[in-house]
Amino acid sequence: MRFIQFNDKKIDSFLFMELADLAKTLSKSAEIEVELGYRSYFNPIENKIIISHFWDNRPDKDKRNGLTSDIFLRAIGSKQFTDFQEVSAFMKLCDNTNLPSFAKQLFMVCEDLRLEELCKKIRPGTKKAFYHRKRIYRNYFKDQLHVNIVKSVHTDALFNALFLLVTSDSPIEEIPSIHSDIDLVLPFLRNEVTNFFDTKTTGDVVKICSRIVDVLDEVLSNDMLNTYFHLPELDYESLEDGLTFDDLTRNDPLKNNDRLKDAKKGDEDVHEEKLPTWHQETSKTTKSFLKFDLEQGSKTNLIGEGAREGEDADQALGIVQGSSQKSSNKDYSKMEAMEMNDTPNKGESAFEYGKENKFAYPVFIKARKPTNTEIIEYDENKAVIAPYQKKMKQMIIKILEHKKNLPRSDLHFGRLNKKLVRLFTEDNPRMFYKKDQESPQIDAVFSLLVDCSASMYDKMKQTKLGITLFHEALKSVRVPHQVTGFWEDTNEATSTKQPNYLQTVIDFSSSLTHRQGPEIMQLEPEEDNRDGFAIRMLTKKILERSEKQKFLLVFSDGEPAAFDYEQNGIIDTYEAVLDARKYGIEVINVFLSNGEIEEGQKKTIQNIYGKYSILVPDIDELPDVLFPLLKKLLYKSI
Repeated sequence: MRFIQFNDKKIDSFLFMELADLAKTLSKSAEIEVELGYRSYFNPIENKIIISHFWDNRPDKDKRNGLTSDIFLRAIGSKQFTDFQEVSAFMKLCDNTNLPSFAKQLFMVCEDLRLEELCKKIRPGTKKAFYHRKRIYRNYFKDQLHVNIVKSVHTDALFNALFLLVTSDSPIEEIPSIHSDIDLVLPFLRNEVTNFFDTKTTGDVVKICSRIVDVLDEVLSNDMLNTYFHLPELDYESLEDGLTFDDLTRNDPLKNNDRLKDAKKGDEDVHEEKLPTWHQETSKTTKSFLKFDLEQGSKTNLIGEGAREGEDADQALGIVQGSSQKSSNKDYSKMEAMEMNDTPNKGESAFEYGKENKFAYPVFIKARKPTNTEIIEYDENKAVIAPYQKKMKQMIIKILEHKKNLPRSDLHFGRLNKKLVRLFTEDNPRMFYKKDQESPQIDAVFSLLVDCSASMYDKMKQTKLGITLFHEALKSVRVPHQVTGFWEDTNEATSTKQPNYLQTVIDFSSSLTHRQGPEIMQLEPEEDNRDGFAIRMLTKKILERSEKQKFLLVFSDGEPAAFDYEQNGIIDTYEAVLDARKYGIEVINVFLSNGEIEEGQKKTIQNIYGKYSILVPDIDELPDVLFPLLKKLLYKSI
């Protein structure tokens, strides 16, 4: 199912992955995230870099340089050299002015220019990207300046002019007349702009921006209409203080408010082995310096806010503790091993099925008993693919028989060859051979994943014909396989709950039985498709198999589309495919279409699956396309 897209922009997943890796490398943070947004900024609270859509619809070279410069500014600059406490103070100042949008955008421009110089100093290789960034922005703001003057949008025009002044390589940058009142303050603005080149900290930028805004607050009557740069309104004050001791102490009161009458006098009982606690049932206090925090208890006169005075026994206890040894009576090694197994490995992702699928969960559906109509339809499909299936079976049998009897010759060890002439004619003769008894079985396993989204309604019939070919051909040569349809429930999906249905119509255990097959006809177009989640689920199941060759074939008709999955669905699916291939699973996509495939669709599929994608422009030709594919994969497994 495809949602209506008013901003139908395709994401180059390979470029996005490069930018994400670049951000992690430059920031030296494996947890930092990269996300596409309206304007570029850094979110220190979520540790996230936002790169701008401003660079879309530009030549590939300019787009790459622009996005890369966003990463440089945020990963090297904002993350390391922006003082967010100064930003927080400036945000409060913006609330007290009539030009909050102008003030914030002016700060972003000037802070970015300061960070740009730091980036070029630390990483000279960034100069090229920043050169193109400045060139594109200057051309853009020259056009915007002209448009805003014509439309009499004076505040926006002044901002465009200030950008040109602060990014100019010439000290005599000419600015056209905007408005008589604004023209009067231009000398002041030119003088203040030169001060930006001497800024060393975020605080210096804040001071200059504050002076400019104070003056313009009385000159300009309206704030800006357009948003060229974005300073997010975040809780920057939460970054000010780290975790203190007070954060670790108990602040909530006890349920009861009574107090023990007895005061500590020093002659109370000393408990050597037990660890006492104080509560309402305690009648006497002790000198033990260990105690528990309880929700319910009685107040004592023990010092709670200061350090306890040390005693001689403390040192004795420390000596005993330091020289303690492992007990020979009880072995807790197994328990420790269990605890270690429960702890995730270092570097392991917190989201097993991808961060974009943290609220997705599987709903498994078993195949029901096929109806008479489904059996008849399946028999019709079998009749159509019978010639392919028969031909495939004969070829595989011949290859296995040939390999079984074919000796491997020209080896350095094994059985001695009867032809000994090469012993005298060659410097390094290979005189041995081996005759192996090959297994009559193909050591491979297949998993077919079928997109059951609503957009498959005009392709599902032919798709089931192609799957029938796979099933019957694999069954005839005794190769285990499974067929699973997947979709997401649109009506039940929310921001915290996304049920994903996985209907396995053919499973590994019964795939080779004689009667298995008509269950394939139960696959029907349903709703959305969250491809990355389904691929990860199937990857987990395939890895449980012991076969040497593992194949995952994904039948789909377009890019992923599900709840809150539009922007990063392609990236998530690409990562799922990449992870599966790292485990040795060969992932192949069969792209289905009922007409000419658009260039954008081709690029999207190639971005996800690379060269391992088969494009089928005419769904009626699916069996003719799948037969050579199956033949090639089986040959590889023999």
